[in-house]
Amino acid sequence: MGLSKQNIKTLAMPLAMVVGALLCRPLSTVEEASQGMLTPLLIAAMLFITFCRIDIRTMRLRWIHLYMLLFQFVGAIATYYIVTPLMGEIVGQGAMICVMAPIAMAAVVIGGMLGANVATMVTYSLVCNIVTALIAPTMLHAFGNGTCTFAEIIMRVAPTLIAPFVVAQLCRALWRRGAEWFSAHSSLSFYLWLISLVLVMGRTTCFILDTEADAFVEVELALISLVLCLTQFSVGRAMGRLDGDVVACGQSVGQKNTILAVWMSLNFLNPLASIAPTAYIVWQNLLNSWQIYRYNKRK
Repeated sequence: MGLSKQNIKTLAMPLAMVVGALLCRPLSTVEEASQGMLTPLLIAAMLFITFCRIDIRTMRLRWIHLYMLLFQFVGAIATYYIVTPLMGEIVGQGAMICVMAPIAMAAVVIGGMLGANVATMVTYSLVCNIVTALIAPTMLHAFGNGTCTFAEIIMRVAPTLIAPFVVAQLCRALWRRGAEWFSAHSSLSFYLWLISLVLVMGRTTCFILDTEADAFVEVELALISLVLCLTQFSVGRAMGRLDGDVVACGQSVGQKNTILAVWMSLNFLNPLASIAPTAYIVWQNLLNSWQIYRYNKRK
């Protein structure tokens, strides 16, 4: 039975991506009917279940969090200036946003499945998204073609990250038995993530099919996002070897909030640059599937 569950989890993410791609049009209709609220609600529920496991007293800011933030923003600027002269402005913007995007909401869930220190990741997730809301507007104004504010980004982050954390901590304080039940059934968060992945993949496929861009530029954006995905996971894991938690740092640096990245690209950069974070969705979830497979195999 245990082997069966491991096999299901190993195959579930690639299968969810295939289902989302094949059913992209009906799924887009469902998303439009929900006015774009279905995926954020699923992510918020998923994170609430995970956050019920976290005692706020175990959360600590650490030096590794600062190093990861420095890599995120300094790396984004460096990537822009390296890629733009070689591949053009659009690809440079797409590469930059793939590095500048904060840690994904689901990174905590995947990290927990891979044995990471969840408290470390939750602390970084909160700090990273708030710092991104503070710094990203300046960078988007400098390298993009629009103006962005702290309030606009924080309003994209608060409902799916900060609100579930606050509610989970209130649940731990006021309804201990309920919090313990959610903690004991934390695997539910993985299945909620699978549903949201199907929806995100459906919307991603529709976006790629409907985008009118030069095919060569699309390929360049997809390839640069693959290179950056592998690089960021590798850099994060290297940081983790110094800190003592390879998985937590690898997921924190490599797994990106691509939904936020696509939104920032469409609104404040050249819209075609959003193909890079869109492709990043595919690469990081394939890599996560491989990591889950290796982890289950070792176990």
